[in-house]
Amino acid sequence: MLCFAIFHRHAERIPNAGCTLRIRIYKKPITQYKFRDLTIEELKSVHELYPNITFAMNTYSNSYNIPICLWILDFHPFTPPICFLKPTANMGISVGKHVDAHGRIYLPYLQNWSHPQSMIIGLLKEMIIKFEEELPLYSLSSADAARQLELLSYIAKITEGENNVQSMGDGKKSNGEFNKVTVIGAGDLGLACALAISAKNVADKVVVLDCSEGTMKGGTMDLEIFALPNVEISRDFSASAGSKLVVLTVNSLGNAQSYLDVVQSNVELFRGIIPSVAHYSQHSVLLVASQPVEIMTYVSWKMSGFPKSRVIGIGCNLDSARFQYIITNILKAQIRDKDNWIIGEQGENKVMAWSASKSVTSNLDGDLTNQNAQQLLVNRAMEILKGKGQRSWSVGLSVADLADSILSDKRKVHSISTMVQGCYSINSEVFLSMPCVLGINGVNEVIKLLDEDSVAQKLQSSAASIHDLQQQLKL
Repeated sequence: MLCFAIFHRHAERIPNAGCTLRIRIYKKPITQYKFRDLTIEELKSVHELYPNITFAMNTYSNSYNIPICLWILDFHPFTPPICFLKPTANMGISVGKHVDAHGRIYLPYLQNWSHPQSMIIGLLKEMIIKFEEELPLYSLSSADAARQLELLSYIAKITEGENNVQSMGDGKKSNGEFNKVTVIGAGDLGLACALAISAKNVADKVVVLDCSEGTMKGGTMDLEIFALPNVEISRDFSASAGSKLVVLTVNSLGNAQSYLDVVQSNVELFRGIIPSVAHYSQHSVLLVASQPVEIMTYVSWKMSGFPKSRVIGIGCNLDSARFQYIITNILKAQIRDKDNWIIGEQGENKVMAWSASKSVTSNLDGDLTNQNAQQLLVNRAMEILKGKGQRSWSVGLSVADLADSILSDKRKVHSISTMVQGCYSINSEVFLSMPCVLGINGVNEVIKLLDEDSVAQKLQSSAASIHDLQQQLKL
């Protein structure tokens, strides 16, 4: 039976419609056998020993009706269907390169799905071809059939519309305590994030989704070769199911001519990613590391339909951590009960801000007033910060730091991209970096800054330019 259903988060599903996927296997006549002479010699020996046996030349064929279920998502045709075998009680699943132990179907056609070239009719044609080469099901004995019932119950929960697609095959912590992280993108940044999160030991499992065309890149191939115990490489979005945190690192490598074209190409890339991520991990926190981070965080929020608290960008977390380290460990300043932050947007327009009003002492100039010492300290620190580039591995460490605060529900403060509409007289829907308390549900609180008037104008200017570019995008 071929079942069609539609997933709608805010609408009823279309009733299932049934049909049959028929697979016919053909055996070649003996004239086409590769080792024809050896076959004939063996049959002659059989005839000499058992002369009553007669032989006839004919073409043998066998027909198989393979029950499958296709789920068409609400973003079809831009996202591929979810495909499952739906075996009966007397059928067993033959795990192979196209089918896993839970009956999930993996095909090149699904991995390379791209509208408008990809269509369901093409998918069915490839299924027929691939399943002719390798049958996905076999007949069970009566004893084996009894053990099949548990698996069929699991598959039925999915194919009958239950959306609780909890981390297929994890085999761990079904009570919601399993910390799974998915990193979208297998470039240098994606691999750096995956390795840093794994090294920090804050996730029970890290899935790296390789979105590249063709074969796997060198980095992901090396991860497969030197398999880490909690890192999985996949090209299917279903592997991300049940993630608590999804990190987006992909950037379009198109030949865009203008900055707007570059951003628009990233929007198109996200259009094929975010809906699938939102479907498989409906309660996750989205952490955007793609550039430009403020705009791509906004795009992720719009496309996912998630609440703003659960869509954040890496923002100025790395710059803030470096800034605080420079002041304390390089300039040897002692800032009592005071937090200093880099906020706003990444790049040249970032802003320095304080979140408490306390005294500053340093070895810079003992005769300066407190305010002058503070400004001099900031200038020195910002000058040192300018010489620090953001390499993939350093961003990866920053992402792992954020992952730790989220998954461990630490309620730690980070400067990350968050929705600032309604703050500092900003009326547009834009994301800028602000000191935020992070936990398992994303942003719990935005920390109030000192001397708001001095930073408000800069934040408003950044918000205006970002909003202007967002208005030109085709979402």
